[in-house]
Amino acid sequence: MIARYIRAFESADPAWFYLHMLCQISGYAIGVAGWGIGLKLGSESPGIMYSGHRNIGIALFVLATVQIFALFLRPKKDHKYRFYWNIYHHGVGYAVLVLGILNVFKGFDILNPDHKWKLAYMIIIIALGSISFLLEAITWVVVLKRKSGKSNKPYDGYNNGQGGRQTLAT
Repeated sequence: MIARYIRAFESADPAWFYLHMLCQISGYAIGVAGWGIGLKLGSESPGIMYSGHRNIGIALFVLATVQIFALFLRPKKDHKYRFYWNIYHHGVGYAVLVLGILNVFKGFDILNPDHKWKLAYMIIIIALGSISFLLEAITWVVVLKRKSGKSNKPYDGYNNGQGGRQTLAT
């Protein structure tokens, strides 16, 4: 949410990037710990297989690891391949998000906890989705206002062009 919504505000650059990295690396570390716990519990439970949950967990670990290592291959903003890198980065990021949510539900089916835990998780996911929807609307308003406010004049509009860029006389 940081990368998607705070980035739209020019004053938040580059803080949004570092916050995004911090959250992602923290999430990756927690995910690796969860994956390790899953491997340990799986090895202590011979004969019990939850292949769907396990396979999604492996896919999540691989995708998240590729996403972390892709940070080192990130082209500069003006590089010709940055557009494709962004598509990849967003696609893998959304895939990890969806698979993670799905795998938590699979975990609930395995553990069969009280209904209140599944309900609490659903409420949190719905709340985050609602906040994202609201922030999406606000971000679009900000971006559209910014685009409509940009002028095509040969000067920046400040001081009748005397303080900004001036055109050459012919």
